[in-house]
Amino acid sequence: MSFYLFSFYVPIIENSDLQSNITLALGIIPSACLGTYLFFKNSYTKPAILALSFVIVVTLLDALITVPVFIIPNGGNYSTFFGDPMFYTIAVELYFIVLYFGNHLNKK
Repeated sequence: MSFYLFSFYVPIIENSDLQSNITLALGIIPSACLGTYLFFKNSYTKPAILALSFVIVVTLLDALITVPVFIIPNGGNYSTFFGDPMFYTIAVELYFIVLYFGNHLNKK
């Protein structure tokens, strides 16, 4: 989330929505790996269950915090936020990063 919001303050390309989505897609990689590492350092579950849990928690936090606090005041709504194909692309990316890295950590 912070990657997404920070990208609006550093304009690189004209389309700020595209820039923020690209920044978020790239920022999720180290965040997901760190979260997966910290989880498996102290606990264990199947990587697929952890990945699905991450996606569910992120979706709930988006619905409860991101949309009402950041999207609606800027003229957006729930349907445009959750109707954006990039939301689902990033959710799938998060799932597969956690799944891959979790499987990698379990092999060690």
